[in-house]
Amino acid sequence: MDGDFRTSFVREPQYTRHYPALVLNADYRPLSYYPLSLWPWQEAVKAAYLDRVDIVAEYDQFVRSPTTTIRIPSVVVLKDYVKPQKRVAFTRFNLFLRDEFSCQYCGARGDLTFDHVVPRARGGITSWENVVAACSPCNLRKGSRSLRQSGMTLRKTPRQPGAEEMRNMGRRFPPNHLHDSWLDFLYWDAELEA
Repeated sequence: MDGDFRTSFVREPQYTRHYPALVLNADYRPLSYYPLSLWPWQEAVKAAYLDRVDIVAEYDQFVRSPTTTIRIPSVVVLKDYVKPQKRVAFTRFNLFLRDEFSCQYCGARGDLTFDHVVPRARGGITSWENVVAACSPCNLRKGSRSLRQSGMTLRKTPRQPGAEEMRNMGRRFPPNHLHDSWLDFLYWDAELEA
C-alpha cells in the first residue's frame, strides 16, 4: 500500500518524524495501533524523569542540559497498566480502517469519502451500520438513492467493529516511519520465518 495515501488519513504531528518514542502499556503492547501510540521525545524524557515509564530502547542521539546528558528514548513502557477501551470510537479514520482504506462499492483506494448506505434524505442515520468508505465516483453515482435503485452492491455488510478487531486491523496499516527498535514490540506474535 502506498505510504503517501495513508498519511492523508493519519494526520501525524510533525514531531513524530523527529525521534518519536513508541509507548507500550505495562504488558509491553502498544497503547494503540491506530494511530500508533507515539510520544515526542520530550514527553518520553519527561515521563522517564518523573518515573512514570521505563526506557526499553534508545536512539543513538543525545539531548543535553547544563548538568545532564541522556540518550533519546525510542521505546518506553508505562509502569502502570492502562486498561484498553472496549468501545471503538466512530471516527472518520476508524471507519476507513474498518473498511481497509478501500471503497466498499468498487474496491478502489484513494480519494475516499464516506457514504450513507441508507441516505440521510431517506431517514438513514450516521452509524457504524449505515456508513461505509466510498470513492468519490461511486459516492456520486449512488447519490441519495438506495442500493437497489442505484444497482450497486456492498463488498461487505457494514457493522460496528470490536476493539480487538480494530487493534488487529491497525497492525496491518503501520505508519510511514517505523524505527528498528519498535519492530519487536509491534509484531511480537507474527509468524517467524523458517
